[in-house]
Amino acid sequence: MNTPQVEFVDVDGTNIAVRRQEGDAPGVMWLGGYKSDMLGTKAEALAEWATGQGRAFLRHDYSGHGESGGEFADGTISKWLRESLAVFARHTRGPQVLVGSSMGGWIALRMVQELLKAGESRVRGLVLIAPAPDFTAELVEPAMTDEQRRELAEQGYFEIPSDYVDEPYIYTRDLIEDGRANLMMSAPIDTHCPVHILQGMQDESVPHSHALKLVGLLPADDVTLSLVPDGDHRLSRPQDIELLISAVRDMAAQASRQNT
Repeated sequence: MNTPQVEFVDVDGTNIAVRRQEGDAPGVMWLGGYKSDMLGTKAEALAEWATGQGRAFLRHDYSGHGESGGEFADGTISKWLRESLAVFARHTRGPQVLVGSSMGGWIALRMVQELLKAGESRVRGLVLIAPAPDFTAELVEPAMTDEQRRELAEQGYFEIPSDYVDEPYIYTRDLIEDGRANLMMSAPIDTHCPVHILQGMQDESVPHSHALKLVGLLPADDVTLSLVPDGDHRLSRPQDIELLISAVRDMAAQASRQNT
């Protein structure tokens, strides 16, 4: 598959890298995870599938990620949410399925909230992979050591080694404080569209108990949870990719039926 040429969208003075494939609606929009980029295994597999289906597919890098401008340490959930909404507004037409991985699941859920608030109802389905809404408050803060709390107070950030990339993860005071302004897991979440969650039970980054808590906040008749007993956080093995593509295919078909 030929990867689409990168384009850039200016959002608040930062160049946000976008790759888009034209095709039929409902389109699919990919939202990556924390410190991930749009050329990862799952995004590339979905792009190839979308090409074969003649379906529109859109992906971008948040500021400080991949090919986008900006500094990673300047990022917050609100900032990355604004960028994602800007890309959605600029490059999508007709009904859409949002596919969010890890932090991208939080971004996707917040996008739906903000779009509905603005009277925009084109999101017709969500596929969330190891979704991590509220991860700053529910997963990062409770696990912080005294030393990390001291570093956060004194220098405004702390670092932890990553199992997935060479560089450590950086968690800033701004990220954690802004995360509190975007919390979702304390009240029912009405997405006004079906949701399919894929979750590995061997995930050490976002435990499956987090997905179960999220399911409990979503309308019961509109949510599907697929637990992968031997799956890790990435869910990037061939069998995991097959499950992801199947979930997105079914969601797109359901959205198509809603649109007729």
